[in-house]
Amino acid sequence: MIAVVRQSATQDQLDHFVSWLESKGFSTNVSRGSNETVVGLIGDTTTIDPFLLESMDIIEHVTRVSEPFKQANRKFHPADTVVDCGHGVLIGGGSFQVMAGPCSVEGDNLLAIAREVKEAGATMLRGGAFKPRTSPYANQGMGAEGLRLLHEAGTELGMPVVTEIMDARDVQLFEDMEVDVLQVGARNMQNFTLLKELGKLRRPVLLKRGMSATIDEWLMSAEYIMAGGNENVVLCERGVRTFETRTRNTFDTNAIAVAHHLSHLPVVGDPSHATGYTRYVVSAALAATAAGADGLEIEVHDRPEHAWSDGAQALTPKQFRNAMRRIELVRQAVTMEDE
Repeated sequence: MIAVVRQSATQDQLDHFVSWLESKGFSTNVSRGSNETVVGLIGDTTTIDPFLLESMDIIEHVTRVSEPFKQANRKFHPADTVVDCGHGVLIGGGSFQVMAGPCSVEGDNLLAIAREVKEAGATMLRGGAFKPRTSPYANQGMGAEGLRLLHEAGTELGMPVVTEIMDARDVQLFEDMEVDVLQVGARNMQNFTLLKELGKLRRPVLLKRGMSATIDEWLMSAEYIMAGGNENVVLCERGVRTFETRTRNTFDTNAIAVAHHLSHLPVVGDPSHATGYTRYVVSAALAATAAGADGLEIEVHDRPEHAWSDGAQALTPKQFRNAMRRIELVRQAVTMEDE
């Protein structure tokens, strides 16, 4: 349930209203927008009469919310959330960012790749230190050493680092390494123990959609993090599993628009994992940009044929530079103001 507060209401009246609701056993979420203030009631709202709330002087109107995700819901928070990823990089609310780098951190080539992607226009460095692989015999990543290399490259170039965390027991390690954005991969979207631990932090979390997850399930996973107090969540559409076998996954660009409609959280697209093939990555990136994504996550490797993982979907630095020029053209087209 949400209660929209009249513009004439004073801060004292609002504080008194919130205190009264909390005395009734509800949790509250107060969102102050440029045009209105919304108070979200979280709990068993069947126990309170909406007409009673509407009879109060400070309340404009009351609406019941049927969706189970409350804090991630745009009805509770009409304005777009803007997430500070560190180093002055903001995402959401009109701020568009590109995260680029290798699938796996492999060693000294990381810094060279990071320099290339930054020069091309990327604002965030992505790379995997811990790798969830389908086969237990495949390379699992460099672990803590990979985090150290990412931290050094990010610090030297002034770029926020995005890397995947797989285990709740590693949270302190990621904190110690000052990872700017913690990525939750598709396989861990419903690792609720991990999500609860990330909810205790205040570092941004990039939450990828599960391989077979519905949009509502994706948003409920975001709710797990936000329910713990961490509101710095960025959603990532990376393709879902369908009957199609010509691509690695099916890129659901619909989900970008739907997630923006349902939620105030930023939404980015991952065309690399969505398609699985270099030849399709740029087209999918342009589609995500045109669909209104707040950013992109793209894999870039200096020698894809020698990559430890997912070389088949990585762009070379030259291909990435060309892609960034085209992405910027699409951005200019879709952000033009109506005349």
